[in-house]
Amino acid sequence: MRYWLGWIAGALAIGLLLLTFVNASWLAPSPRGAVRLIAHRGISQLFHHRGLTDRDCTAKRIEVPVHDRIEDSVRSMRDSAQMGADMVQVDLASTADGRIALFHDRTLDCRTDGRGAVRDRTLAELQALDPGYGYSTDGGKTFPLRGLRRDRIASLEEGLAALPATAILFTFQSRDPAEADRLIAALKAIGRDVELRGDGFTGDPAPIAHVRDAFPTAWTYTKPGATACTMGYLRIGWLGFVPDACRNGTIMVPIDRQWLFPGWPNRLIARMAAVGARVMIVGPRGSPDLGLGLTLPEQLGEVPDSFKGYIYVDDIWTLGPALRPDRDIRTEAQQKLAEQGLARRRARAD
Repeated sequence: MRYWLGWIAGALAIGLLLLTFVNASWLAPSPRGAVRLIAHRGISQLFHHRGLTDRDCTAKRIEVPVHDRIEDSVRSMRDSAQMGADMVQVDLASTADGRIALFHDRTLDCRTDGRGAVRDRTLAELQALDPGYGYSTDGGKTFPLRGLRRDRIASLEEGLAALPATAILFTFQSRDPAEADRLIAALKAIGRDVELRGDGFTGDPAPIAHVRDAFPTAWTYTKPGATACTMGYLRIGWLGFVPDACRNGTIMVPIDRQWLFPGWPNRLIARMAAVGARVMIVGPRGSPDLGLGLTLPEQLGEVPDSFKGYIYVDDIWTLGPALRPDRDIRTEAQQKLAEQGLARRRARAD
């Protein structure tokens, strides 16, 4: 009995040694390139996620504002690029007159002084609305951004003009493939080379399929596809295999779950590069009040120095300058307000 137990223990030790060698990050080549920050909705008003449901109006759950930018607006996009974003994520919405507006919700009721579906309004009608009308820190008692009108709902063309040298992550909020066709036509009409520029596209599989046909080598992903790649790799990556779902796909690595991913970071990055997949670091899964992206500067310190992929950022207003202080456009007063906002956020995250 002892003889067989010794053999089993020896075999397990050898197996563990082989798995450790196969997934050794330090034996993989150092990744090339540079880390790239994705600014979620540009510079936006962050909101509390704890207990959030699909029926909630997120504009009525915002933190105390430390700036006056409205998500997806021209000023939000332009300033996020100046603050260190390498890519800006924007939301797409079709209008009644066949245009594309940059707006997250399908309806106007939550954020603006309008009512009804976005697609039932013309672009001119949308741009006449107050985009900061519905934002509240106390559930609808006070509205700190109402009436300021320093921003308006942007058109696709205005957004493209605001980011002449910055990559864009276009997000389809609808399942309508015709919206993808409209976007494709608009991009081709102005001669934007999305593959060369490094633009990305995400959303429902139906519109994404049309984008892939039009731009075969552009970065595209869907939520189900990214989930399949991520979970599949967690299952078989220890054996040195990469699931088929990762081919030309996207893997998402939570900042507080890096240790779960075989070969992290260099070996994983090399494996994903071999199948044309992108690697994206996202926010912590263990903090229910925080969103998909990073929101605290200290989280950047948890990113390995050798990481050369994408980092999804919810708060580029504070994380951009934390990584690239020479890009800080904030005044001293704005910096102090931002620090106060971070203190409140840290208290909630604990």
